[in-house]
Amino acid sequence: MTVAEKLGQLQQLAWTGATGPGGSQTAAAEEAARKGKLGSVLNIIGAKHSNALQRIAVEESRLGIPLVFGLDVIHGFWTTFPIPLAQAASFDPEVARVDGEVSAKEARSHGIHWTFAPMMDVTHEPRWGRIAESCGEDPYLTAKFAAAKTRGYQGDDLSAPDRVAACAKHFVAYGGAEGGRDYNTVDVSESRLRNLYLPPFKAALDAGCATVMASFNTLSGIPAHANGHTLTEILKEDWEFEGLVVSDWNGVGELLPHGFAADGAEAGRIALNAGVDMEMVSTHLADHGEELLAAGRIKEDRLDDAVARVLRVKYALGLFAQPYADESAVVDVPTAAARKAAREVAARSMVLLKNEGGVLPIEAGTSVAVVGPFADSRDLQGTWAGPGGEKFPPVSVLAGIRDAAGRGAKVTYGVGATARADLIVVVAGEGAKLSGEAASRSDLGLPGGQEDLIAAVAATGKPFVVVLLNGRPLTIGNWLKSAPAVLEAWHPGIEGGNAVADVLYGKVNPGGKLPASFPRNVGQIPVHYNHENTGRPYDPKSPDNTYITGYLDVDRTPQFPFGYGLSYTTFEIGEPKASVPRITAAELRRGETFEVEVPVRNTGDREGDEVVQLYVHDPVATLVQPVRRLRGFERVTLGAGETRTVRFTLGAEDLGFWTNALDGRFVVEPGEIEVYVGSDSGARGRCGVVVDNSSRSGV
Repeated sequence: MTVAEKLGQLQQLAWTGATGPGGSQTAAAEEAARKGKLGSVLNIIGAKHSNALQRIAVEESRLGIPLVFGLDVIHGFWTTFPIPLAQAASFDPEVARVDGEVSAKEARSHGIHWTFAPMMDVTHEPRWGRIAESCGEDPYLTAKFAAAKTRGYQGDDLSAPDRVAACAKHFVAYGGAEGGRDYNTVDVSESRLRNLYLPPFKAALDAGCATVMASFNTLSGIPAHANGHTLTEILKEDWEFEGLVVSDWNGVGELLPHGFAADGAEAGRIALNAGVDMEMVSTHLADHGEELLAAGRIKEDRLDDAVARVLRVKYALGLFAQPYADESAVVDVPTAAARKAAREVAARSMVLLKNEGGVLPIEAGTSVAVVGPFADSRDLQGTWAGPGGEKFPPVSVLAGIRDAAGRGAKVTYGVGATARADLIVVVAGEGAKLSGEAASRSDLGLPGGQEDLIAAVAATGKPFVVVLLNGRPLTIGNWLKSAPAVLEAWHPGIEGGNAVADVLYGKVNPGGKLPASFPRNVGQIPVHYNHENTGRPYDPKSPDNTYITGYLDVDRTPQFPFGYGLSYTTFEIGEPKASVPRITAAELRRGETFEVEVPVRNTGDREGDEVVQLYVHDPVATLVQPVRRLRGFERVTLGAGETRTVRFTLGAEDLGFWTNALDGRFVVEPGEIEVYVGSDSGARGRCGVVVDNSSRSGV
């Protein structure tokens, strides 16, 4: 390969349909493909279109190296599933795998080989719009979903006609954006980087994730696209990642406004040397690579390494053997099976926040008035809904309720109908454009006059339910007391209205839990369960003590904590019991484990799901530890009166932590580890295990 051809493999250009500033590069892509100076194109959709461009690259360029086509398939291609934050609320990673599998089949049939997902940015910032794409505030939960989504996209064989390469993004700590403002500064310690932000990426790579995308933010003063510590030392050396690292949209070019590079040549040099292998949209490596190489500012072995990483992904995708999509096998519409999966996932992801007086489920024959700006809305798909978001409208909540209520029940629409109804359903929330990329909000209340609408409905004296359609945790304290029942439905996707109705009418008993804490007001942020104690921590037993961490004018606790969610039945979780009283650090380092078991019983009169959650706390350590860390969860279905024993396995990874050493040091220290098991992050069931440094066996 010539140097120009090598540099071409590191270039990705955009087709029509830009996802950021700068517009499309269609003509440039065709010209570069013909000259063999292009490695990838994003945003080209359709087997016919992608095949036409692929033929130029394969049949007209000197070497005939196929292109790899990428697209942001975040939570669906044609069949839009609930947003990722909603899926995390299921506490069931299988839902992410199903989404990935359905999405991959639809996308690959249209010539898409590569998705820029899953996103695994842990965040404590609900103001940040991209929390909708994330799995919330916990690294363990996020890691489980990242691995499952990766397996869904990729399966066992990337070359299969129904699989796509996954991309772990955004590397790294993008979710720590200061003030929740998108693209903003992140400043973290090495220990927080390794304990909070990195684990989901490691889990995705352990699951076989083929690619990684760099993030927009700076990290302790170094832009992510220029960060050799994270991209090379950690990712490629410590973790031995052999896939490719792609920049985010114009991420290499943005080294200039960051003030980290003086010009395009410098930006290309810095990014390549730091570990970026493919440049998306900006063209600094392609424009300046030859002169940089000649001047010794980039090395040939680094250039060859980047090219090899790109080619390996193309080989794994089978593009050298079969570069073209089968135009006779294109999936043109969401299939019945795909819609069924999306409906089940949406219902499984909903969280019942309140249900006083048994308002829900709605009894058969009840006359219902459906009101609110999202009652008959098609704005249920959420951010990054994919091409299906525009082409295939979702089922509205009103339509879903009318179908679920049946012919014998009267369902009316509009505020004027409330007087004639037994029950009112208020469908409120925020539209898709108010969450996602470049959609940070300083106010997390319901926009417009929706709170006034809820107050007016409450004034009727009739029982009512508030259904929330949103892409982030909201501040709902002002109207929560007046609402007998509240269902968090998120942005539920193409089958959203049917799924909401399934839950409201009891066809599905809600079992989801919150993947992020809901603040009482914006001033309380950040408020998250996995915080560290201060020297003056909040003690609920001493509510009058003001000399503690917190605010004078708001409760110290969140409105709803991480892991919270109700059901139409009730559960009792017993006391946990560890299989051993103690275990040595040496045994843990050898990979030995122990079990914690706990009984859970359905104490109600109907079948339902409970998510049993296990948290650990190291009360005395050489690095101050979070008050709780989620280290296990299991969603179980129990019939009325049924009891089951749930077992969790814990090892070194669950009990130890990363220090601030730049070369990465993971330690398991002696002392008692507190283990808590319950139905949310405030779990009270407790047992303890002692880790010691003696030679005595504890297993």
